[in-house]
Amino acid sequence: MGQGGREELAELALGRRKGTRSLRIALLITAIFMLVEFVGGLWTNSLALLADAGHMLTDAAALSLSLFAVGFILRPATSEKTYGYFRVEILAALINGSALLVIALFILYEAYQRFLQPEAIKSLEMLVIAAVGLVANLFCARILHQCEVDSLNIRGAYLHVIGDVLGSLGAILASLVILFWKAYWADPAISVLVSFLILYSAWKLVKDSVLVLLEGTPSHVNLGAMKQALCKVAGVDSIHDLHVWTLTSGVHAMTCHAVVAQEDSPRRILEQLISVSREQFNILHATIQIEHENPCPNETTFCH
Repeated sequence: MGQGGREELAELALGRRKGTRSLRIALLITAIFMLVEFVGGLWTNSLALLADAGHMLTDAAALSLSLFAVGFILRPATSEKTYGYFRVEILAALINGSALLVIALFILYEAYQRFLQPEAIKSLEMLVIAAVGLVANLFCARILHQCEVDSLNIRGAYLHVIGDVLGSLGAILASLVILFWKAYWADPAISVLVSFLILYSAWKLVKDSVLVLLEGTPSHVNLGAMKQALCKVAGVDSIHDLHVWTLTSGVHAMTCHAVVAQEDSPRRILEQLISVSREQFNILHATIQIEHENPCPNETTFCH
């Protein structure tokens, strides 16, 4: 990795550190209003409020895990962990997404039970509590949105809070329907709708995390197009054994073999290949092996 790559990694780590303040604020607000919605759900007998409180409990754990992960990725690399601790962030994102899936499935089960046996709900009180929760969740979503784009882990925390926003909106809608039409089925119905929205976001987060852990090709990279771009560098005859993967959110690595003519300058070609991979495909860490077309003009000579 060149000097530019090291500087970009330092900037990335600094950006993650700035995100910790947002995570702490979101954690504090989430913990407070989780208790409010839990007590309110028991008081009003609302599944929508209890489901949202349960989701917020998972959020509090997810935000705590995210803070833990951010602290870890700032640790320097060691001889045993040569890439440092960037993958801890991806593990946290995977756990967050998996927890969301479990919570959504639990809400679906509880909603099914409520459909079978509808229960009376204090709709006015439910409306007030849900409205207050919505304001708190929107504030958390706003502060996390400012730093969620560059981090899969923080995006996971952001998606948790978005799930809470949807839950609060659903609870408000259900309370209004119950308040004016006494339709108690609205409470589990809204819970089902919110659960499916949460499932969609959670599945995408889990899929993205697993792709990174399996060292799959990043979604923004087309290997065919990348191979063509590298082959266009003057002096390069062919590219083979091309591999691209992600270390953590925003940090991509690449290895390949470049076959060049015997008379060309390997240093010039190497610099241009690294430049193409960085500028066109956002590759921060590139390892390229230069090979000559005819490394052994004398076939009887052993060489490698």
